[in-house]
Amino acid sequence: MNVKQIEKKWQGLGAKVEAVAYAQTGYDYDVTLTPESLHGFAEVMLAEGFYLVDLMAVHVKPAIEVVYQFAHFGGQRCRVMGRTFVDAQGALPTISDVFQGANWHEREARDFHGVVFAGHPNLQPLILAEEDVDLKPLLKDEKVLKDVAAIRRQVPEAEAPAAEKAAKPEAAN
Repeated sequence: MNVKQIEKKWQGLGAKVEAVAYAQTGYDYDVTLTPESLHGFAEVMLAEGFYLVDLMAVHVKPAIEVVYQFAHFGGQRCRVMGRTFVDAQGALPTISDVFQGANWHEREARDFHGVVFAGHPNLQPLILAEEDVDLKPLLKDEKVLKDVAAIRRQVPEAEAPAAEKAAKPEAAN
């Protein structure tokens, strides 16, 4: 696995890529995506030997953010956090056609946050009863919503140079 080449592929999709310190975060890269680049990103991840660890939604300002966690099969550790906000209609494209395991996670995000995954083959309620389809229990009241910057990882200034040095895994040829 050549991490530098994979980074270029992510950037080619228009993603913002940030190497982070694994010891502080539990992952190596933070990749910010647009809804339009999400499906292409999933295809790159599969082609490069990554698997989907988790998918979750977080209700923050300015919109619901969906976070995807990926890890690599190979001997070299590489954990990636992909993030994107839902569009104005509260939707994202499905990645369940790329990663079969996304099916359950996307249905759960729809149940609890109301995120619609366009193109999902079976976006039926997973956990909630049919009559509770509009409940969306994890949506917060607008008055208590936090800004996304308030919940993001903050590197203390004294640790910033050390964090940058330890952030990137070695690139293999």
